[in-house]
Amino acid sequence: MSDAAGVSVIIPCLHDEVVLRNLLGQLQDEARRDGQPLQVIVVDGARSQRCRALCELHGALWSPADPCRGEQLRQGAALATHDILWFLHADAELDGQPLAELRQAIAEGAVGGYFAFRFSGTPPWQGRLIEWATNWRTRIGVPYGDQGLFVSRRAYSSVGQHAPWPLFEEVPLVRGLRAQGELRCIAQGLRVSPRRWQRDGWWRRCLGNRLLALSFAVGIAPQRLARMYAGRPCAARRRGAGGRKRPLGS
Repeated sequence: MSDAAGVSVIIPCLHDEVVLRNLLGQLQDEARRDGQPLQVIVVDGARSQRCRALCELHGALWSPADPCRGEQLRQGAALATHDILWFLHADAELDGQPLAELRQAIAEGAVGGYFAFRFSGTPPWQGRLIEWATNWRTRIGVPYGDQGLFVSRRAYSSVGQHAPWPLFEEVPLVRGLRAQGELRCIAQGLRVSPRRWQRDGWWRRCLGNRLLALSFAVGIAPQRLARMYAGRPCAARRRGAGGRKRPLGS
């Protein structure tokens, strides 16, 4: 049974237990402050018993899955019991009162939304410039999953959910939501981990992301881009003719 005031949080995970522990603790604290129903679903692409134990400790639902982010998100949404779906990366950091903010956006008629792109901590000038450029781009472009996309269950189903892809799975979802109604940007409530930018270099990471986006825009299959990005194939699949599943892009 769904609850109009409740929020179901869906977190795809793949060997992310270290950062996931922090997020699950923050969600527990925020739920106590918020006072409204909250369901947390972790969809684990590693099928890790360590992740399962962590979820049990924090009262989250653990769901084993194949390691493909688009499929993991769809699987989590199918398990959701509330009318608002909030998709988070495992290394996200809550800031302020995000549950109240996103619930208000849906109550005021938005079909969904996302949070402004802000790094955790105090980023250097390169990070601040990337924040500004990303927020400028997402005014008309696609906010990606690290910005905490949220959506009403009805709108999510009507636009076809996330694509069952390993990368850029939110692109058709966001485009469908924009065509259906308001996609609201919330200024505060979520911060993005800078760990990948710090590891790879601020400009190298930024350039790599833009090259991937450009490659996707010109028609390169998400599976191929995922192999370039992570160095391994993804088991993403879609329904083919006659109801059989076949690899996406085949």
